[in-house]
Amino acid sequence: MLRRLIAIATATILFSSSLTLAQSKKPKPPDKFPPNPLEITTPDPLSPRSPKDQQPLTLQERQKLEPALDALNQEAAAKLQAGEPEAAFEIWNRELRLRRFFGSLAEVQALSRVGAIAWNQNNGEEVQYITQRLQAIQKQTQSEKKTAPIDLELWRSLGQAYQNVRSSKPAIEAYNQVLLVVRQQKDPIALVETLQTIGELHLSWFDYPKAAPIYEELLSLATSLSDRANEVIYLQRLAYIYEQTNQPQQSLNVLNKLAEIYVNDNNLTKIPQLKLAIASDYESLAKKDPKLLLEAFKNYQEAYTTAWQLQQFVPAGEALQKLIALYRSQGQTDEALQASQILVQTQAQAANFYGMMQAYDQIGQLYLERKEFPQALTAFQKGLKLAQQLKHEEAYFTEQIEKLSKTNF
Repeated sequence: MLRRLIAIATATILFSSSLTLAQSKKPKPPDKFPPNPLEITTPDPLSPRSPKDQQPLTLQERQKLEPALDALNQEAAAKLQAGEPEAAFEIWNRELRLRRFFGSLAEVQALSRVGAIAWNQNNGEEVQYITQRLQAIQKQTQSEKKTAPIDLELWRSLGQAYQNVRSSKPAIEAYNQVLLVVRQQKDPIALVETLQTIGELHLSWFDYPKAAPIYEELLSLATSLSDRANEVIYLQRLAYIYEQTNQPQQSLNVLNKLAEIYVNDNNLTKIPQLKLAIASDYESLAKKDPKLLLEAFKNYQEAYTTAWQLQQFVPAGEALQKLIALYRSQGQTDEALQASQILVQTQAQAANFYGMMQAYDQIGQLYLERKEFPQALTAFQKGLKLAQQLKHEEAYFTEQIEKLSKTNF
C-alpha cells in the first residue's frame, strides 16, 4: 500500500514538472497567413533589372518583357483550363510580380484581371493577396497625390480592381477620387458614369443612406438634360431606397413623379403597382395624420380600377384586399363586404382559386360580425367547396359550418 502511494506521488510530481516545462517553452504561434507571394523579392530570370531600380523600362526592355509576360498569362490560363488551379495562380503571381516594372497602372490592370479570375474560382487566399497589393498601391498613390496631379486612369483602374475582388469600401474611396477630378473638369458624361458606379456600389452593400444622395444628384442631372430614360431609372432606384429605409414622404415624392411620367408617356401598365405603393405610403403617413387616409383609399381604388381595365387581375385583387383591410380598420363593414364580393369575381378572373377561398372566408367573417348567419353559412359553404378542390383548409370550413348549423338563425 505504501509503495503504491509513493508511486502515485512520484508520478504526480513528474507530470507537474513536465507540464511546467511545457508551459515555459510555449511554441511560437504560426503565422496567421502565409507570406504574400506578390511580395517575393527573389530575382526572376525574366527580370530586366533589380526591383529596387525605379527607373522606367527602356523601349528595348519593354519589347522583350511584355510578350514574355503575355505568354505567362496564357500559360496560367491553360493550366487553369487543365484543372491545375494551384499551378495556374503560381504562374499568374509570377506575372504580377514582373508587371511592376511597367508601372502602377499596368500592374493594377493585371491585378484586376487575375483578381476577377480568383474570385470566380473562389480562391480566397489569392483574392486576399491581390487586395493587399492593391491597398499598397493605393497608399503610395495617395501619398504621391500631394506632389503630382491625380492620375484618373489609375484611380478608375483601382476602383474596378477592387470591384473585381468584391472590396466595396476601398472601391468607393477610389471612385471618390475620380469624382473630385471630373467635378473640377466639369465633364458631365464622366460625372454621370462615376456617380452611377458609386451608387451601384452603395446599393450592392445595402448602404441605402449613402446611396440616396447619389441617386438624387443623378436624378437632378437627368432632369436637367431631359434624359427621360435615366430619369425613370433613378426614380425607381430612389423609390426602392426610400421603401427600404421606411421614409414614406420621400417615397411619395418620387412615386408621384414616376406616375406623372407614366401617364404622360401613356405607359398605363405600370400604374396599378405604382398606385398600390403610393396608397401604402399614405397609409403609413396617416398614422400621424389621419386625414391622409382619404388619399390611401383613393389610390387603392385607382389601383383597382386601372388594373381591372388593363385586365391585370393579380394587382386588382391586391388592391381590393388592401381596401378591405382599410375599410375594416375603420369599421366600414358594408364597404368591406361590397369589396369582398368584387374580390371573389376578381380572383375568379385571375383563376386564383386559393384567393377565392380566402375571399369567401372573409365574407363569412364579415357576415358573422353583422350577425347575419344565413349569409355567413352560404359564404363558408362556398369556401368549403373550393377547399375540397384544393385539398386545403377543409377542416377549418367544416368547423365554421358546424358552428353555424347549431345556431338558431
